Amino acid sequence: MTRILKILLVLIFLLSINMQAQVTFENKGTVSDTIALKKDSIQRPKLPKRAVVKLPYKPDPAKVVWMGAVLPGYGQIMNRKYWKLPLVYGGFAGCAYAVIWNSAMYDKYRTAYRDIIDNDPSTNTFITALPKGYTVETFGGMSYYTSTLKTVQDAYRRSRDLSILGSFGFYALTLVDAYVDAQLFDFDISPDLTLHIAPVVLPNSSTQLSMLGLQCKFNIK
Repeated sequence: MTRILKILLVLIFLLSINMQAQVTFENKGTVSDTIALKKDSIQRPKLPKRAVVKLPYKPDPAKVVWMGAVLPGYGQIMNRKYWKLPLVYGGFAGCAYAVIWNSAMYDKYRTAYRDIIDNDPSTNTFITALPKGYTVETFGGMSYYTSTLKTVQDAYRRSRDLSILGSFGFYALTLVDAYVDAQLFDFDISPDLTLHIAPVVLPNSSTQLSMLGLQCKFNIK
């Protein structure tokens, strides 16, 4: 009987230890869950967004010149002067037409002049170079016509050379225009002029007396 009581007491003691361990474990889990919930419930402060400052557009003069040199007219595009594009490309088209036309006329009369002085009867392009309704005799004979062909040939050669120089000059002018526009891009050229008229006291050094007058002042905005 005594042995049975001892065994029961030991079992009761072991059961009580096991129950305390379970309660402690459950309490720890509850505390950790509570801490986790509190951490989750804490709102993180929102960082202010950085303000994006948009600077006003201003073209780089050096870049404008280089881009305009590579692609004519692109400098005007970078300066946002789109209304100048028809002038730029129209000017280049006119220069190209002048160079091509003068070169063709120079080649025509150069060939005619060479044919008339080579004494070869098979080369007679100088006849086709005559204006419609004209003959060699109309120009006063072969010698005078030869001199005329030489003069016309030299005139068209000079015109061709001037057209080429003019094309380069116009090309340089577009670059200068693009550079100046880039430099003066943010320059205020407003025509708003304000006139202020106010009375003013003018000193007179000869009489040591002051005189009244009107002062006009312009404010250029």
